[in-house]
Amino acid sequence: MKSFFRTVLANIVAILLIGGVFTLFFMLMMVVSAAAGDKKTQVKKNTVLTLDMKTNIIDSPTEDQESIFEFNNPMSSVLVYDAVNAIKKAKDDPKIKGISIETDFISAGMTQLDAIREALQDFRKSGKFVMAYGNTVSQPAYYLGSVADQYYLNPSGGIELKGLGTEVMYMKSFAEKYGIGLEIIRHGKYKAAVEPYMRDDMSEENREQLSTLLNDIWSGTSAKIAASRKISPTQLAMVTDSLYGVIPELTVKHGLADKLLQKSQYDDLLKSKLKLKEKEDLNRVSLAKYVRSFKDDEKSDRGQIAVLYASGAIYNGEGAKDIYAQNFVKEIKKIAEDKDMKAVVLRVNSPGGSANASDEILFELQQLKKKKPLVVSFGDYAASGGYYIAMAADRIYSEENTITGSIGVFGMIPYAKDLANRNGIYAQGVATNANSNNFSLINGVSPGTVRMMTRSVEGTYKRFVHFVTQNRKKSFAQIDEVGGGRVWSGTRAKQIGLVDELGSLEDALAFAAKKANVKEYSVTAFPKKSSQLEQFFEGLNQDEISAKFLKSKMGKENYQLFEQVTNPKLQSGIIMGMPYTIKLQ
Repeated sequence: MKSFFRTVLANIVAILLIGGVFTLFFMLMMVVSAAAGDKKTQVKKNTVLTLDMKTNIIDSPTEDQESIFEFNNPMSSVLVYDAVNAIKKAKDDPKIKGISIETDFISAGMTQLDAIREALQDFRKSGKFVMAYGNTVSQPAYYLGSVADQYYLNPSGGIELKGLGTEVMYMKSFAEKYGIGLEIIRHGKYKAAVEPYMRDDMSEENREQLSTLLNDIWSGTSAKIAASRKISPTQLAMVTDSLYGVIPELTVKHGLADKLLQKSQYDDLLKSKLKLKEKEDLNRVSLAKYVRSFKDDEKSDRGQIAVLYASGAIYNGEGAKDIYAQNFVKEIKKIAEDKDMKAVVLRVNSPGGSANASDEILFELQQLKKKKPLVVSFGDYAASGGYYIAMAADRIYSEENTITGSIGVFGMIPYAKDLANRNGIYAQGVATNANSNNFSLINGVSPGTVRMMTRSVEGTYKRFVHFVTQNRKKSFAQIDEVGGGRVWSGTRAKQIGLVDELGSLEDALAFAAKKANVKEYSVTAFPKKSSQLEQFFEGLNQDEISAKFLKSKMGKENYQLFEQVTNPKLQSGIIMGMPYTIKLQ
């Protein structure tokens, strides 16, 4: 805590020097104002629970960290666990009469959408209504909204229903043109994390795995849309291929929507469902506010189950957001020593990262498992290092659409010999040993270093497979056959034995409680979300501001590729990571 206050003091001094007292006062007032606005909501009788365009569904509390530029962000972040729990509570809440889905765009991953959609289907069993309305509707928002009893669309609106596609950016010729060299060592024909730097086109192996993965995800997603809308899969495929969702009249003709209505007409329809008079107000409560209405009232005297969130890329050292080994190990040890925590669910939503950091985390999780039941739940991603750290589990639950596996490793070192030489820059050196100058930004990597890196990559891959064989109770050959860096859908991962069950975070919690002999339990999240004051000062970090700026300009996926080449925390060793993200959009 002392170090935190020292950091706070240092940042205050910096602000005073560069921006003056007024700037500091203004920023602090924004923090205080944001904190004051987080009040408990009182739900009125005859209320409609609303999923609106301000809802941001996140997997982990660490994803809800605001920068100094984001305090006025209108998006309300809700944990997927809390969202599902809220819908379950609304099912039996006499004040909630129905649910209205009013979102053109929703910020959520595939597995999060699946979890909320399933909760909405269960809510309908109560006899209460679920209705949906949209204007210009994104594919994820429509996937969620299609679960409703009726779907209404604005007369000048449209639905973006197009299926899934992905595009990989290749940079081999770019690197050669500008004299950028990349020394790359990888294991596995499917390890596509470095393919963008080695080729100018997609390999057949990568095309195969991407095609299989996308078709697995879309077949399940489209089947659910077709079933909810009561149209045949063949008809939905035709409508999707033809992009009929773009034309409002065709959405009704082909069953995507029930009727074209203006928003005020839709509101009147909701009022009629509630049997309200024309002048009576329609009571709405957002998902975020509804969560706050009951969250503080949850019992704390029941058995505690810890949910340890591993969300983001995996790095060595310390840092905010993502998964930094030093911070994460502290959380693991904290849970291990907490006698109130009867069992642990590790919620993984990670594409991997540093092999060294992943190994450090796996070891500590193995120590934790000796003290308490450890169950793993996969979110959108459990790939490479994200899959590796799950190998301490008693049992692994995956969602159907989790991107799983990617059992493979690679090493990559960039250098600029050609670029430097073209511009009249040369470097020569002296050394005491054969590989003292093992790496130079100008001259690249020594042959001896390449040989040892190759051995290191192969050794790390064998270690990876070893832990998988132990956890999955399979031979090296069996794991190697489905490894090699290949990614799988959760459904396929279950078929080939990489996970134990297809299920949600709630299923993993129930199993953990059973294993710990706890009948009733409450959930405690780790790591804790930083306070808004802490987030404020963390956001003043120069590297964080630069990263946010670059990510906003380049896009998240392109920034991920950029980081693989430039981030020193990813250049410090062998990488267990995947190159791309796949979203329903």
